[in-house]
Amino acid sequence: MGEERAVAPSVPSARLAALVRELRRLGGSAGTAELLLAHRALLAVDLASRETAKAALATVLCRSRADVARFEEAFATVFGSGGPLSPFSPRGPDNGAGEEGDDLDGPPQDDAPSTGQPAPAPSADGAAEHDPTPVPAASSTLELLRRKDFADYSDDEVADAARIVARLAAATPLRSSRRMRPVAGRGDRVDVRRTLREAARRGGVASAPAWRRRDVRPRRIVLVCDASGSMEPYARVLLQFLGAWVRSGRSVEAFAFGTRLTRITSELRGPDPAAALSRAAARITDWGAGTQIGRCIGQLNREHGRRIGRGAVVIVLSDGWDRGEPELLAAEMRRLRRTAHALVWLNPHAADPAFEPLTRGMRAALPATDELLAGNCILALEELAALLERDPRFTAGRARR
Repeated sequence: MGEERAVAPSVPSARLAALVRELRRLGGSAGTAELLLAHRALLAVDLASRETAKAALATVLCRSRADVARFEEAFATVFGSGGPLSPFSPRGPDNGAGEEGDDLDGPPQDDAPSTGQPAPAPSADGAAEHDPTPVPAASSTLELLRRKDFADYSDDEVADAARIVARLAAATPLRSSRRMRPVAGRGDRVDVRRTLREAARRGGVASAPAWRRRDVRPRRIVLVCDASGSMEPYARVLLQFLGAWVRSGRSVEAFAFGTRLTRITSELRGPDPAAALSRAAARITDWGAGTQIGRCIGQLNREHGRRIGRGAVVIVLSDGWDRGEPELLAAEMRRLRRTAHALVWLNPHAADPAFEPLTRGMRAALPATDELLAGNCILALEELAALLERDPRFTAGRARR
């Protein structure tokens, strides 16, 4: 008979949510972030084929051999052992019927095919009555998570956000190195030696010049996170962001500050993100205390500036509330700006359309800052990632002096 064919090119979001819940019930770690990836995976494959869709889901939901066995069992539970998948239309309006804020740790939903509407409630005489009110799909929950302020996150949402935030750490600003590399087409400079060697092989005549181009390498990133009392609601997610970037394998340095600067790069390394965060939190002795931003930026300049700051993109994550002298902060920010390639400031309060940098810390720091962003939600961190990878100020080129 060959491969089973689906009768309709669509599967409700609620069924995908049920699949993720079943995986978690069986001991897997899939959550909201993986549910989002599952939706995207099905966008990229031919849904007329059950096996192709199943393979796409396994690719994004399985991280180990044990997960593969769990996936086989969960898939059979939710979609059955044979026949077509239920209707799913990822390219059109969502047909799913999942509850907003769907708990992915809960039991799987019933395997009956969804019609795209909530289950009808029985009337007094036992007949089912149609409720026309649409229920938001699981993908809507993910969109809400992306836009929700970090300060309003529940503990479960922090865990789900951590998996999404980890993928944003792939954003890499680039720099041009002094090293030149040969290229096949036209480059920055003629490679005289290679041109002459080619001419010698052809009897003294070169058909075309050989070219070289400057090599492009990842630019160092320095992350400086405010861990004072006013930033505490945001720090628990932003430290996840710092940890993901440190573990990305790129040239990254991470610091936290309140009344003093603490380097936490080493503590954030390691395969276990939860253990890394515990080590970092234990290292930050002034967590939840006051803020001396100028003093801490000065400590960064004196103790680490020449070693790690030169030519780096420096990202400060702070609301700008400062008990120190604004003149000191302004002077240290100017000094940092002279060694850094670019300086970005993330202030959670900048998400408010009516925001104005009225705190004395922000007023002092802003003149030396290249970009002020919000940093209060996943959507804002996505904006930062796009800026680092696409904006000419943060890609290739040499540090300004």
